[in-house]
Amino acid sequence: MFALTHTSDVLNKNNIVSVVDNETETAHLLLEALHTISGIKVFKFTDPSMALEHFKTNKEDYALMISNLRLPVINGVQLLKTVKDLNPSVRTVLITEYEINDKILKEYNKNEIINSFMKKPFKHDEIISEVNNQVSYMKSINKK
Repeated sequence: MFALTHTSDVLNKNNIVSVVDNETETAHLLLEALHTISGIKVFKFTDPSMALEHFKTNKEDYALMISNLRLPVINGVQLLKTVKDLNPSVRTVLITEYEINDKILKEYNKNEIINSFMKKPFKHDEIISEVNNQVSYMKSINKK
């Protein structure tokens, strides 16, 4: 399931941000927090397959995908790796409430599959700040 939350027609590319979390409540809370950022279109998904289909259709307009680690069918790392394979410039953030092996995280970070990691629980202002940073970075590299 996905929801469009920011309906202004922004003509700039790279303005789509999606949140993928199988926990409906968490996905909704992230959606509400990101709704406050102007200039982006925010989508939420509880099914990673639907998120991937949406990404494939809109991959040139994506700025960022935020994914929970634990998802049904494919995990968040696999999802973000597929996203990067399809469009390497898209920014990615992995979120989880579980401990992650630092060695694995560093490897994915080194290979630029995961651009940032956030451990749950986090505050609204933390996720808003992270999204602003990632979207700003995306826009800055596209100006070059």
